[in-house]
Amino acid sequence: MPCLTKTPRFLSLKCPPSNFSLFKKLNLIPIYRRLSAKMEPQSSTTLVLCGKSSEENEAARLLKINNVLKLPGGSPVTAVLHSEAENRERIDGGDSFRINSYMNFLSTSRFGKLLVYSPKLASTHDVVSNNFLDLPIGAVCVADVQFKGRGRSKNVWESPKGCLLFSFTLQMEDGRIVPLVQYVVCLAMTEAINDVCRRNGMPCLDVRIKWPNDLYLDGLKVGGILCTSTYKDKKFNVSAGIGLNVNNEKPTTCLNAILQRLGYVSHQLQRDDIVAAFFNKFESFYDIFISQGFQALEELYYKTWLHSGQRVIIQEKSENQDQVSENVVTIQGLTSSGYLLAATEDGETCELHPDGNSFDFFKGLVRRKVA
Repeated sequence: MPCLTKTPRFLSLKCPPSNFSLFKKLNLIPIYRRLSAKMEPQSSTTLVLCGKSSEENEAARLLKINNVLKLPGGSPVTAVLHSEAENRERIDGGDSFRINSYMNFLSTSRFGKLLVYSPKLASTHDVVSNNFLDLPIGAVCVADVQFKGRGRSKNVWESPKGCLLFSFTLQMEDGRIVPLVQYVVCLAMTEAINDVCRRNGMPCLDVRIKWPNDLYLDGLKVGGILCTSTYKDKKFNVSAGIGLNVNNEKPTTCLNAILQRLGYVSHQLQRDDIVAAFFNKFESFYDIFISQGFQALEELYYKTWLHSGQRVIIQEKSENQDQVSENVVTIQGLTSSGYLLAATEDGETCELHPDGNSFDFFKGLVRRKVA
């Protein structure tokens, strides 16, 4: 998800009680915090349901009537049909995600046709993953603001207005290619951004893929992808989440800021256009991926990623763990399992794996020989 302000891991008291120092001396602050949190009522999260066709609208109606949508921890949910919403003008206007515009531009047969929209929620990924079995495959959840987004290694992110935040569902049978679907998602997003730019007479943006799942523009991170999966009834239930800085310059930059720098100030990229373009592109790429394998998309993928010919230093410990040696390898591409394929200075081919300890994958790579 987007590289934005990390959620603090502590509670702050804006107005401490007059006897706060006494509480501190008696080590009662944790108790005070727990009681305060317990007394605060949980506000309900609004989920607006909308379908592209009568089939998806009927599915939305049943979701609302049966009251099946749930959030982690039993947080209250209020489901509303877009067609019946009293404040549709507010939902479809201003800074909100424009549902009607999204549906008009969407041209898929499967993906993105059932939309779950929320002005503000903890995590779009939680919505699709916690309701996977109740949602049709390809359903998408979009939020204007997200305050507990999910990232790699259980990192939590806050995402303000201006970010494109969405997650969707897909189902796969071949577990060997599940790790590769994140690359299809990354590729579809870079292509979708430029489809929208071309459609609006703007220059294409050089959004690049940083392995395995980050999006960069002008050397700065503007987005990220997270794919998680569970296995049930011989199928992999995949939840794919995307975060993209469209109209929020902090903390790095955003797509519209770069366009303004290029002199395009009269038109801005809209989140709904990008999501629709993404699904239009992803559905096509996904069908190729399933029928022909990722190899059929590799040439286009390598044109978009940052790493062809990149030289990386690998630190390796000796057998007795008392010495560390550094070896330079050159990235050649991806292996069939989705890891980095590299060549040593001696011409030996190897596969690079993250060690799981570094936030930056390229600072914690482990080399394994390729047979």
